[in-house]
Amino acid sequence: MNQDYLDCICVENMRESDRLTIARFCSGRTLMYRAALGVFRAVTWDGRTAIAVGGGNNGGDGYALACILARNGHPCRIVKLSEKLTEESAYYAKQAAELGVPMEPYAPGVFAAFDTVVDCLLGTGFQGSLREPWRSAVQEINASGARVISVDINSGMNGDTGEAETAVCSDLTVTVGFVKRGLVTENAGRYMKRLVVADIGIVLARQEDKLCVSGETEPLAGMLACPPWLQREPIDVRSASEREYD
Repeated sequence: MNQDYLDCICVENMRESDRLTIARFCSGRTLMYRAALGVFRAVTWDGRTAIAVGGGNNGGDGYALACILARNGHPCRIVKLSEKLTEESAYYAKQAAELGVPMEPYAPGVFAAFDTVVDCLLGTGFQGSLREPWRSAVQEINASGARVISVDINSGMNGDTGEAETAVCSDLTVTVGFVKRGLVTENAGRYMKRLVVADIGIVLARQEDKLCVSGETEPLAGMLACPPWLQREPIDVRSASEREYD
């Protein structure tokens, strides 16, 4: 996947691109599996892992990741802040339960016992201020001393602006599909140490900005500079199937 740029897009374009891909090329369930696989491959897994899940597809990525971890011999526990599930999320939640992944509702202090916490609470569409118990959960994740992995975006952050009143502070953020505009802003850099893209095969609905990842000192003409926290080479899981548990 050697190329000179990475696409950088707004949240609405990401939604449109996701809808287009599901309608024409690939099931949402397969895309969710690929997103989880991208996270799995981005991390060296050891110790005790908690996966904090919310509702919607961001939480679904967490359930799918739990399945992959369990099948690869890495113990993990699901901590739920929402019981709401999309169709795809429900599929992987059921799979995780059948694989024996422990699940429990969020309670104060739950993250203190883990070496790694995976943040699958809120997606790129979040705007505004965190409500309870989300605010407390984010604050506890930040205070836990664990290694923190955020999936798609740091929960609490605006995907278009990078602004946040309160957000998860991650050691690694694995964003799905394309880089979102907010993730390359100066403010976003205060919340993440490293950012990598998991290329899951989403077809771009429309072109926007391009981030120069050629390694040049100055960005190529018409491109934006690559921020220092962005890994220039994406993780390629475009052809992965949910039947593969590697």
